[in-house]
Amino acid sequence: MRLSKMHVPTLREAPKDAEVISHQLLLRAGYIRRAAAGIYTFLPLAVRTLEKVKRIIREELENAGAQEILLPMVIPAELWIESGRWQKYGPELLRIKDRKDQDFCIGPTHEEVVIDALRNDLRSYKQLPVNVFQIQDKFRDELRPRAGLMRGREFLMKDGYSFDADTDGARVTYAAMVEAYSAIFTRLGLDFRMVEADTGNIGGSLSHEFQVLADSGEDAIVSCGACDYAANVEKAGLPAVAVAVAAATDVPAWREVATPDARKIEEICALLSCAPEETIKAVCYLADGAPAIAFVRGDRDANDLKVKAALGAELLEIADGEDFAKASGLPIGFVGPVGLQGVRHVIDYEVAGMVRAVCGANLADAHLVDVAPARDLPGMEHHDLRLAVAGDPCPRCADGQLRTFRGIEVGHVFYLGRRYSEAMNATFLDEGGREKPFEMGCYGIGVSRILSAAIEQNHDANGICWPTAIAPFEVVVIAVGKDEVAGDLAESLYAQLRSAGVDAVLDDRDARPGVKFKDADLVGWPLQVVVGRRAAEGIVEWKVRAGGARVEGPTVGLVGRIAAAVAASRGGAPLELDPTS
Repeated sequence: MRLSKMHVPTLREAPKDAEVISHQLLLRAGYIRRAAAGIYTFLPLAVRTLEKVKRIIREELENAGAQEILLPMVIPAELWIESGRWQKYGPELLRIKDRKDQDFCIGPTHEEVVIDALRNDLRSYKQLPVNVFQIQDKFRDELRPRAGLMRGREFLMKDGYSFDADTDGARVTYAAMVEAYSAIFTRLGLDFRMVEADTGNIGGSLSHEFQVLADSGEDAIVSCGACDYAANVEKAGLPAVAVAVAAATDVPAWREVATPDARKIEEICALLSCAPEETIKAVCYLADGAPAIAFVRGDRDANDLKVKAALGAELLEIADGEDFAKASGLPIGFVGPVGLQGVRHVIDYEVAGMVRAVCGANLADAHLVDVAPARDLPGMEHHDLRLAVAGDPCPRCADGQLRTFRGIEVGHVFYLGRRYSEAMNATFLDEGGREKPFEMGCYGIGVSRILSAAIEQNHDANGICWPTAIAPFEVVVIAVGKDEVAGDLAESLYAQLRSAGVDAVLDDRDARPGVKFKDADLVGWPLQVVVGRRAAEGIVEWKVRAGGARVEGPTVGLVGRIAAAVAASRGGAPLELDPTS
């Protein structure tokens, strides 16, 4: 391809609404343009990168035994009603009506559709296992789309579904998909971690995320320094803390103190000269519409997913202060566990083990001091309710401590079990001729999100530094000046590189050298070859985009060396071109 014939509309400045660096660079480098909030047009360079991502995904999934299908994006409501998700999914589900006033939705995920497509065809255990996938646009009506492709409403996704005869077979398939995903993200050239995760709206009993490590990531993840434990912070379990019953007997009886207008932890600490870890914080929720409270230590944050599980709630949301006060009769900012009645509440292990704690008195402008939960909360039930933080003990091994990272979720695998097959009466005949529901798995990759994740992890002050495997072109040959010899040499190198199997592009535009160099850095070609003033001597310059300096050298043998270096980096390794070889 020749850049003079391509549509690559680069910008010198990023639009003001571009928040994260990947969003800024995708816009500036001419990869995407905004159509509406959370909806983007993919321009030629982005399409080339997406196609390379899709090719790697297809190759690894087919190697693992999965088969590609294509399901409808517009889904009849009756399938979602059959699975029980039509009412439960929430406002992110875009619901529409056709001209006959029949209900449909735009698919955010396709469990119901794939079951409906295959349940009448898969009738015998002899036909199992079956593992299928598709790569298709999805739509989720996010309340606040942000960060470009990282949190859009319309996005390109690979979703896959497996059907097995029993639990053992389903776990074998799950393990094969985990291995395939690891191979995919390795080939894409991404630094990633597989972590334990919550199953969310998809459901199921086992789940892992694939997280690309990046400081700008939305997700907090933890891993152990002594073993292979890693988890999304929302999923990370924590060991139980022993309840200090003996120590509690030495604490004076609790007493009430006036704390006018001191509602926040920092205000209480300032007034009573205590530390946040000596206070008990009340986090107020609506659990299935009813008031509920989680009590955690004052310096901790409640984990909503753990609270939801402890309360046994289907729907949990943080309560608005005024609404909670009206529903519960409790004064916001002064809520505590001692003597609390009429409102469902759960208590974290750490709170259960505290002595001489400060907590709300359930009266306006008052708190209690010298509270010992082991003594003052008889019959309390306590749970693991808080978010894990760096330094917490590992829940898997005896010696490790947790470290924290930021990550961008690019893949998610679920073991669904019979969650959907039972609800939708999707069955087969086993060896004994009995009807049994399928054991299922579900496997997703955010294809368009990978563009943003890769850039968040691979950029510098001048632009994108693509991993070779997913760069729109692997090498750019830049013709500098109007010298005929230089032009001819650039054309020759470009043709030779293409003949050697290198995905090369020629920058033959009538533009100043500085413009070409800036665009090359901005767009992110992995290798730049510059043909200019020393062309008549057979000397050119080249630069590896990811941290390389410009190097001069002869053209003799250069094409073969470039082809070898590019081929070696297509599996995810850094591109290296030794200037002395």
